[in-house]
Formats: sequence, C-alpha cells, structure tokens
Amino acid sequence: MRPIVLPLVERLGRFALNRSGTRSVWVDTPAGKLHAYDAKGSGTGPTIVLLHGIGASATPFGPMIARLRRTARRVVAVELPGHGFSELHGDALTGEGLFNAVATGLGKLVPEPMVLMGNSLGGAVSLHYAATHPERVLGLVLVSPAGAHATADEWEALKSRFAVDSRASAREFLGLLYHRTPWFIPLLAHELPASFARRAVRELLDSASNDHLPPPDSVMSLAMPVLFLWGKSERLLPPSHFAWFKKHLPPTAVVEEPEGFGHCPHLDSPGRLARRIATFAASLPPDGNVAKSA
Repeated sequence: MRPIVLPLVERLGRFALNRSGTRSVWVDTPAGKLHAYDAKGSGTGPTIVLLHGIGASATPFGPMIARLRRTARRVVAVELPGHGFSELHGDALTGEGLFNAVATGLGKLVPEPMVLMGNSLGGAVSLHYAATHPERVLGLVLVSPAGAHATADEWEALKSRFAVDSRASAREFLGLLYHRTPWFIPLLAHELPASFARRAVRELLDSASNDHLPPPDSVMSLAMPVLFLWGKSERLLPPSHFAWFKKHLPPTAVVEEPEGFGHCPHLDSPGRLARRIATFAASLPPDGNVAKSA
C-alpha cells in the first residue's frame, strides 16, 4: 500500500493510539483499503463503532475510544474512503460509493452485532447502514447527523460552508464545530485547506444531494433503538435539518439537545459523549435480539 502523507498531528495521533493498544487495521473495499482503529475493551458491553464526518478522520475519537473501552468488549473507529489513512481508488466517490465501501468494510471488520454511532457525514452513513442492514445494528446513535433531505438552496448554502481555502476561512469553519472554540485553533487552521482539498472531500461535496439518502419512510421504520443528539451549540447544520429528523425519526427514538455540545461533541466533551453512549449501549437487549431485516 502506497504511503499517505498527512499532517504531523494526524500521524502523532495514530502513534499515540497504537501505543495505547488500539490497533491500526485495513480492509479491502470497492473504493480501496479502509483504515480503522480497533481497540479491545475490558467491559462486557456490545461492540461500539464510530464514524466521523467529511474532511475529518477517526484520530480525534481517541479520547472517546479510551473511555468506551472500559465498558465495551470492543471499540472500532472507521475512516471513510479518502479520509485519514484510508485509500480511495477508482471512479469518483459519490454517496452510493461511500455507503457501499463502508458497508463492505463493516462487514469484514465487525462480524458481531454493533452499536453504531455516526457524527455529521458519518451520521448519514450510519443511518443508511442501519436502514439497509438492520440485523447488524443493535442500537443507532446519531450525533448532529447529516442525511436530512434538503432543498436545492439548502444544499448550496451548506456546501458553501465547506469552501475552506485560506487560514481565515479555516478558522471560521473550525469555529462552527465547537461549543466553545479552543485557544489552539489558530495553530491548526493552516492544515484545514489541504484536508478539504482532498479528492474524496471535493467529490462528495460535488455529488451531495437527496438522491443517495434513505427515504423518509425507511428512517421512520427503523426498528432498533435510536439515540439522537443535537447539541444546543450546533452551528454548522441548519435548524431545518433538526426539524426534518424530529419529523421523520421513529416515535421510539430518544431525541436530546445537550447543553455544551457543538457539531462535534467528541471534540468538546468526549467524556460526556462517551458516558451517554455507554449508558445507551447498556440499555440495549442482548446481541441476539437485533432488528430483523425485511
């Protein structure tokens, strides 16, 4: 596999995770080799899988992985095609190609039933996977997820927020992700334009539409327990997306608006988010009682 050149902070993050006992693993998918962090837990709870958002990676899940390992048997954080240390080969990456690659990767990485958590674009991928592979998902956690159906104007407005091509626009974008922007953000801003210039990010943004999203009726018919978290400090996604989810999620879904959570609460409050996911996982039925596919 050819080497991937990434910012120093990303490589140091992987080094720290590997040193802590979290393995780096790769699996073949139609889009290329997917990289994932795989951590054996000391708990008895179900396997927890984490999916990140567009332009990001799984490395920032490190503090959550450390906490979730205490209660789960296993924690896996997958990097989307063309993100982090994952490869991207072949044709342009569309929503359909993204979902197919992640589904293939999850099938190889995690044969056991799982609790699936997705943030942002990872939320849309998690939602799609739960709708199409319900027998594999014990419980679904959606954290400020993408995936709401939107008008053409809403799509264009959202895509414009990802036009990060300078240090100034990077600082502005990063400020949208946090409940309270950390002091060190200006030190990282210079690396963000290169991340958003990556092929996977450009192609996913170019192809983003309602076409590859689960239809509303499939969202409403999700049979597994669903925990939906939309922070009070969400600033990246519009309120209309939150309204769409509240309208179309199944009536059994638990919807919460935590104080102190921005778009990426694993950055704001990894401990609080990990505790909420662990509590949700502990409330689920045994592994054998997963939702049955249609």
